[in-house]
Amino acid sequence: MSLVFGAAPAAAFEPEARELMTGVYERADGDDRHSQMTMVLQNKQGRTRRRSVETFSKDYGPDRKSVMIFLEPADVAGTMFLSWEYDDPDREDDKWLYLPALRKDRRVSGASRREYFMGTDFTYDDMGRRHSSKDDQAILGREELDGRAVVKVECVPVDDDEGYVKRVVWVDPETYLVVRAEYYDKDGLLKVFEAVKIRTQDGLADIEEALMRNVTTGHQTTLTTTKIEYDKGLEDSLFSVSTIQRGRF
Repeated sequence: MSLVFGAAPAAAFEPEARELMTGVYERADGDDRHSQMTMVLQNKQGRTRRRSVETFSKDYGPDRKSVMIFLEPADVAGTMFLSWEYDDPDREDDKWLYLPALRKDRRVSGASRREYFMGTDFTYDDMGRRHSSKDDQAILGREELDGRAVVKVECVPVDDDEGYVKRVVWVDPETYLVVRAEYYDKDGLLKVFEAVKIRTQDGLADIEEALMRNVTTGHQTTLTTTKIEYDKGLEDSLFSVSTIQRGRF
């Protein structure tokens, strides 16, 4: 059954729900991190495309800078995505996409942030953290999901100019991981996110395999982290615009 929305009613603000989503935003994951990942894009007919990527990210106080480099296949190799996330909720994050075929980068801002990233089921905004103050939150209940005691939270954007009218997330309060999420637009349920596999390394819990499924198109994206390293002392130069503008990392 499809739910139909006009303007989404604001979730009743609940301090406990806000505290939980702040924990998600501030979740411990080291001062910097380096990972190798695979992306598998699958359409509703079952045809798949596979991509190999490498990611680096580093915290600068409460802010964060990240870069993703596409390694394979050849048609996307050399594409880079640079993101600077700011803790100030009134400041829009800076994002750039470098396209090797054009030998130039383009800034991702405004409505472009709601576009789908490189043919995946994740938008540019989905690729980063979301500050808890950007939503009003309410706890919908407590459940058990895949053997985990989780809290179900409704998040409704404070700003009307958003790609989703609401999200419903299932949070593990022990790790502050979002293990499931539903994304709604004005027509109803649009996408479902699932943490398929979770692992703990160096005392830090993280999602090893994640699935984002678009329920309207039947397309889905699986992200698998094959290797991750924390606190490697990454150089600041990795996260500069001039680095991606050179077209080589």
